[in-house]
Amino acid sequence: MSSHDWQPARTFPPELLLQAQGTAEQPGMRAAIFDVDGVLTDGSIYISEQGESLKAFHSLDGHGLKLLAQGGIEPLVITGRDSPAVRRRMADLGIRHALYGISDKLAAAEALLLGLNVSWNQVAAMGDDWPDLPLMVRAAFAFAPANAHAEVKARAHHVSRLQGGQGAARECCDLLLTAAGRYASLLKGHLTTLDAGH
Repeated sequence: MSSHDWQPARTFPPELLLQAQGTAEQPGMRAAIFDVDGVLTDGSIYISEQGESLKAFHSLDGHGLKLLAQGGIEPLVITGRDSPAVRRRMADLGIRHALYGISDKLAAAEALLLGLNVSWNQVAAMGDDWPDLPLMVRAAFAFAPANAHAEVKARAHHVSRLQGGQGAARECCDLLLTAAGRYASLLKGHLTTLDAGH
């Protein structure tokens, strides 16, 4: 396999990569917080007589969260709702830190970050609605999907052209990994593994 075959096809503007690298005082992201409804899903909520039963997740987003962890950036999930479907998906992805049914996302995030010894200067956050704003305005880098509320978009460092649940979270993961200088090596590792027939 020639060297150009594993060169990344995905690129980001240099100024955006600089923003996604964190602050000058504490460069480098160590964690990224994701909402679920409207970020890891399209925001649709299906409720039957038995309660919330279905959630649609995108496989690209799921693999992005796995890659983020492999690249040394801890994916954190904080969601205002709770359902067996969300818990199952987070378990399948190996998400080690997920908080469900959270009404005060800021208090939950601060306790979680304190336990991980991570400061807001080392955190990215992705959300789509007002409950996510306290996290996004404190994070070193804020990301929003195309379907986010206007107030959230206005306060995000970057707004994806993709909708929540349709690859926007993967774009966020790819951006953070590229800014951290880890995207290319992860890509090369995947191509090498595929090339070896494993």
